[in-house]
Amino acid sequence: MKQFFTLTVLSLLFITSTKAQVSYGVQAGVNIANWQGDAMQSLNDVVDLSNGFIGTKSRTGFHIGGYASIPLTETISFEPGLQYSQKGYAMQGDLKIEALKFLGVNASAKVEANYFDMPLLVKAEVAKGLSIYAGPQISYLSKTSLHVNTSVLGISLLNKRLDLTDNFNRVDVGAVAGVGYKFDNGFNIKAGYDYGLSKLDKNDNFKAYNRVVKISLGFSF
Repeated sequence: MKQFFTLTVLSLLFITSTKAQVSYGVQAGVNIANWQGDAMQSLNDVVDLSNGFIGTKSRTGFHIGGYASIPLTETISFEPGLQYSQKGYAMQGDLKIEALKFLGVNASAKVEANYFDMPLLVKAEVAKGLSIYAGPQISYLSKTSLHVNTSVLGISLLNKRLDLTDNFNRVDVGAVAGVGYKFDNGFNIKAGYDYGLSKLDKNDNFKAYNRVVKISLGFSF
């Protein structure tokens, strides 16, 4: 948390000390999140052996936050930001035995990991309104929980949420890249990819890394 706070303060000091014309904006959008690593490979092996009973899927969440845009040249700018972002992964299972299909047995497990992301991006305008961006990102884990649900005939038999926050590293360092388009009225759209570089498990019991596709709608003031 101390490292995250220090970087936030340094970014704010840089913004307030620069003489360039700084603009600000807000953005929000959809996250399509998953994990990658040895842990996910083991899960995929289980999925393959289940003959269709178990399937993995991305966790769909959202992000919301703000950013500053500091011109460095006519076409290049520095854009630090801060946003709340939902990450994680999910698994879903449905009973495929024909004779028992009428029971409608299904189960799901979803890891819900919520972060505060601070991207430090360099953006380059490659054509009027069209830009590409990339840079490092420091993320601080707010909470991680496991949500398990099992039902038969549409009736929930198990609906439990477990707090796993203490089992995960609080800080996740990653890289971000994407493309955006800014309209003349100040609105903008972005599509980006977050590539986590830090192992998520604090105790090294498994290796998994955050992977997130972000689609955003924003407005620059």
